[in-house]
Amino acid sequence: MALAAPPRILYTKPSVTELEVRYAADAAANGWGEHCYDYINRFEAAFKEHLGTPYAIATSSCTGALHMGMAALGIGPGDEVIMADTNWIASAAPIVHLGARPVFLDIRSDSWCLDPDLVEAAITPRTKAILAVHLYGNMCDMERLLTIGEAHGIPVIEDAAEAIGSEYYGKRAGSMGRFGAFSFHGTKTVTTGEGGMFVTSDPALYEKVLTLSNHGRSRQQKKQFWPNAVGFKYKMSNIQAALGCAQMERIDELTRRKRQIFHYYRDRLQDLSGVRMNPEPTNVVNGAWMPTVVFDEGTGVTRDMLSLAFATQNIDARVFFYPLSSLPMFDEVPGNRHAWDIPSRAMNLPSYHDLTDDEQDRVIGTVRRVFDEQC
Repeated sequence: MALAAPPRILYTKPSVTELEVRYAADAAANGWGEHCYDYINRFEAAFKEHLGTPYAIATSSCTGALHMGMAALGIGPGDEVIMADTNWIASAAPIVHLGARPVFLDIRSDSWCLDPDLVEAAITPRTKAILAVHLYGNMCDMERLLTIGEAHGIPVIEDAAEAIGSEYYGKRAGSMGRFGAFSFHGTKTVTTGEGGMFVTSDPALYEKVLTLSNHGRSRQQKKQFWPNAVGFKYKMSNIQAALGCAQMERIDELTRRKRQIFHYYRDRLQDLSGVRMNPEPTNVVNGAWMPTVVFDEGTGVTRDMLSLAFATQNIDARVFFYPLSSLPMFDEVPGNRHAWDIPSRAMNLPSYHDLTDDEQDRVIGTVRRVFDEQC
């Protein structure tokens, strides 16, 4: 008789309590008419207070926040935006939608984020922005990127979709660039199911995005149903924002739990020579959205080996992002060494909030078995 498979371990799921349910139910029952923006306004206020930025606009996705922010910066046909090759396509899609071209540069081998050493040489007269994506909660080298951007008069944009809880020299991820964008997808540390947030400290940029977010109708426009430009429809619903309000009341708990899970993995895998996890340099706090193991080339461990081992144990681990330049919609010549190599020997580990020690031990045991079999 075949043995039953061990219980499934998901790679991620949200933490939803009675508080979220109560707020969402209240929004569904009462959040209409003159109260249709109550939770949205409250969510935006809580988020910008947490982040330390004066302006925030709740959106339907991080992609929408990026799209409107880039449009407000005037990015359009013929322009270029510099970004790391290793990212999810959501970071590149708004660039393409605007008619501009993403310029994919290699990642650093330690942070897996955009390599500043390559940025300056890639700047051309067509470069209109540098997109800093804080991959898996790892922080880009913001000091160097901001310095390069300032020297060339090019705005630095922060895609902090995966970096709630991350900090760089005392500043929260998303608060340092010309604007920041966040995700509240169901896989994220803070969730509204779907959703995002545009944040900035630039009042003029805020007004532009606010207008774009309302189908192009300025808030100074007194004429009903009279848009000032062609805008977007990337609004968050009041019910989603109600979930977000509850999550913001719990944000310290949520981010602390993510870091606990990360530390549990790191402490029990640190003796494996040739195995690295998300970096946390001095003066940087990693929000640890997605704990990740990367095996050195010399170990011989591959993504396929890891995927098979986790599948055998009924563990829903997740592959590292493929390089964007490898996707068929981008006509690129492979040349970014780390972006192409690191994903072939890496894996994201499960990290949902109510993950138990026993479940983490199953994940750790699987990693160690693969290591022992190869090394």
